[in-house]
Amino acid sequence: MKLTIYQVDAFTDKVFGGNPAAVIPLQAWPEDSLMQKIAMENNLSETAFFVKTDEGYHLRWFTPQNEIDLCGHATLASAYVIKNFLEPHIQEIQFSTQVAGILKASAKDGLYTLDFPARVPETSEIPETLLESLGVDVVVEVLKSRDYFVVLPNEEAVQNLDPDFSLMKELDAFGVIATAKGHSADAVSRCFFPKAGIQEDPVTGSAHCNIVPYWSEKLGKKELSCKQLSKRGGDLLCELKDGRVLMSGKCVLYMTGEILLNHA
Repeated sequence: MKLTIYQVDAFTDKVFGGNPAAVIPLQAWPEDSLMQKIAMENNLSETAFFVKTDEGYHLRWFTPQNEIDLCGHATLASAYVIKNFLEPHIQEIQFSTQVAGILKASAKDGLYTLDFPARVPETSEIPETLLESLGVDVVVEVLKSRDYFVVLPNEEAVQNLDPDFSLMKELDAFGVIATAKGHSADAVSRCFFPKAGIQEDPVTGSAHCNIVPYWSEKLGKKELSCKQLSKRGGDLLCELKDGRVLMSGKCVLYMTGEILLNHA
């Protein structure tokens, strides 16, 4: 048994930038345990699997440690693979997901746009170890959605974070989003998910389901330029529209290959 695998750098226009995702088209769903083993073997922040349906594609995402509820960059990478290798004439792709509902992706002139749900972070108590895990004393605000959402005073404070991942792993949330108003973009961020085996995620589409509605309200604008300040870096053009978050970016193919499962 062989599976085709694509590795795509998402939210970037150059190889070795953005966030790498593995994308694996399937004819039918295998055992969950096999998909988890493949994701662990790939050792990327996410591996996306999808199966063609009458309405579009059923999409699932796995980190090296577990299946997750929502992933932006691997969805963008999946749209890139579908448009460039499977259905070159398609303009809009509909993905059905187990938790996040219907997601859409469109492609035009090399730019891919995701249509994702907005997740407005809400007021939260601050765990004693949260700020310690980030190595900061001063914050503007701490909120929570799926992840802790920590607003810092400026872009430099986000850039200079040096997290303690052993402490962060013990927090009662999937991950931690650190964000600030930027000067290199409207909003900047860094995102950490040690519970999922990802210390720092290079570019996190799902985090922008929180970042965009928050900064849209604070800045009084619907369209935002967003930048993730990881070592690889990534750029997103975002818009809050009708309670949804639109995220646009480019993708670059890094490699294609075959997964051989003869001895699995």
